[in-house]
Amino acid sequence: MNTASAADGFDRLPVIDVRALTGGSSSAADRKAVATQIGAACRESGFFYAVGHGVDAGLQSHLEDLSRRFFALPLEDKLAIRMALGGRAWRGYFPVGGELTSGRPDRKEGLYFGSELGPGHPLVRAGTPLHGANLFPREPSGLRDAVLAYMAALTQLSHALMSGIALSLELAEDYFAARYTADPLVLFRIFNYPPGDDTAEDGHPIWGVGEHTDYGMLTLLKQDEAGGLQVKSRQGGQVRWVEAPPVPGSFVCNIGDMLDRMTRGVYRSTPHRVQNRAGRDRLSWPFFFDPGWTAAVRPIESPALAGAAADDASERWDRQSVHAFQGTYGDYLLGKVGKVFPDLKTEVL
Repeated sequence: MNTASAADGFDRLPVIDVRALTGGSSSAADRKAVATQIGAACRESGFFYAVGHGVDAGLQSHLEDLSRRFFALPLEDKLAIRMALGGRAWRGYFPVGGELTSGRPDRKEGLYFGSELGPGHPLVRAGTPLHGANLFPREPSGLRDAVLAYMAALTQLSHALMSGIALSLELAEDYFAARYTADPLVLFRIFNYPPGDDTAEDGHPIWGVGEHTDYGMLTLLKQDEAGGLQVKSRQGGQVRWVEAPPVPGSFVCNIGDMLDRMTRGVYRSTPHRVQNRAGRDRLSWPFFFDPGWTAAVRPIESPALAGAAADDASERWDRQSVHAFQGTYGDYLLGKVGKVFPDLKTEVL
């Protein structure tokens, strides 16, 4: 197995054809071969492009068209489904500057969605944060159906990719499904990054989204042609930011803090950021496939993880260790989201 790690540095993200994991007729050898490629990517950069994934191109194109039509609406119309109306479910629209990364406003606007849960669902009845019904706009019509269909397709793909990650760790293919994602926390965002100056009046860079890692297990990102995603690479003590340009027909996949925690840092949640320099709006569609709310995330016991990596808290922008916290995934997530939307924190915490 490739034993490269994030500490070795990287200058590009690999493109991996994952159809052996998504099809029902592939051989065990073919599935293992794809898993080995994914494992190498998780060790080296924590990122890879997935192609051959089987998600309908027409659905993706339809969702992109509807997303652009929504963001073109007057602000007053978009605010009709503002996040303040979503309460504990943490759903709806936020305007440019309404989301913070490391205490600074991002230059993006967006829509927050999650699994569509009615009032009778046990977690909703219990008042569990980030669970409930979505807020959908009246216009453009069809956005609700497109979002729900897209989330269903990417949930299926995420299960398949996690089976490959399990194989890469010499585990049973259903390892994660059996322990963490039988009822996953599924979150979906649609972001629009408007163009603008790169530097604020105080001299600080203005980021579409600043340096961060994702909180959960696996992220699948669809991005448009504008580019702007950068992934942090460190080699010989030097930091460089590697561009992750759009690859037609692909999703950018990256692992989050919980898989970092499970693998004791061998599979690293790598910092990344976005700056829109295209001179026009940039759209992206990040989909987060995370452990269930009440899951207690623990290290994996596997020969594939012998010689765990050192804790990288001192190198992270937030100086926080993903290995030190105690509690459930829900506890971890709540500690993060309150910093992203401090004005809504009291609705959830």
